[in-house]
Amino acid sequence: MSATATATAPDPQPAAPLLRVEDLAVELGHGVAARRVLKGVSFDIPRGSTLALVGESGSGKTTLARTLVGVHRPSSGRILVDGAPLRTSRGRAGAARVQMIAQDPYSSFDPRRTVAQSLAEALDPIRARVGPARARIAELLSQVSLDPDSMDRYPHEFSGGQRQRLAIARALAPRPRFVIADEITSALDLTTQAEILNLLADLRRRLSLTMLFISHDLAVVRHVSDTVAVLLHGDLVELGPTGATFAEPNHPYTARLLASVPGDPRFRLDDEPATSSVDRTRSGFQPADR
Repeated sequence: MSATATATAPDPQPAAPLLRVEDLAVELGHGVAARRVLKGVSFDIPRGSTLALVGESGSGKTTLARTLVGVHRPSSGRILVDGAPLRTSRGRAGAARVQMIAQDPYSSFDPRRTVAQSLAEALDPIRARVGPARARIAELLSQVSLDPDSMDRYPHEFSGGQRQRLAIARALAPRPRFVIADEITSALDLTTQAEILNLLADLRRRLSLTMLFISHDLAVVRHVSDTVAVLLHGDLVELGPTGATFAEPNHPYTARLLASVPGDPRFRLDDEPATSSVDRTRSGFQPADR
């Protein structure tokens, strides 16, 4: 009886990350006033996941976000989206692929323009015509749980939480693959924070968004992110799954950050990971499905 050889299929290659940052360095200023804000930062964000970036003020978080959307030019290193460089010799490429939610939605909207006019500009910066875009504008407002009939109102006629929803709608207008949220809940009360975070979690599921979430609030980070990265003076000192990193930090700075919030009732290291349900009477957060 002859033996039959069984071929073993090779292990499948892991999917390429949607965003890859390779050895990114950024200098701000010129001449003797130049200073290196980011110092060789590298990380991946898998498709459909959320990476939270934390660190004290001045650590380089916002500089990194602004570099990803093309405001700052890297001194060295690469930024890849879907394997393609984010920048070309003619400037930023693929602007629609990466969008940033404004931290201050009130000042980021022109008070003289209606919501429809602002969203039409986000959809088509050259023509910015409201008429042909009204259906898409209505869809965007519905996606962020705002009444489409409010599109002809002005920004000052909305509450702070509603304006943050408008900022999210504007970021979603060009159908980006990657969204950056930089401290977007810092000026909101806890109830409104929870509503905005739950909205982001829902949009992430429905639109298959990949996100970079920047926050100083570790209780929020604990419940919205899959992975956490810690910046210290421009260096990436820790990177790993959120639950494991918060339970057993490897770097002393990460441990100090965690020790600074022991009294926050939303933050407990003995909580289940972010995949579990959360006591809404304490936090209001509804973590995204993983």
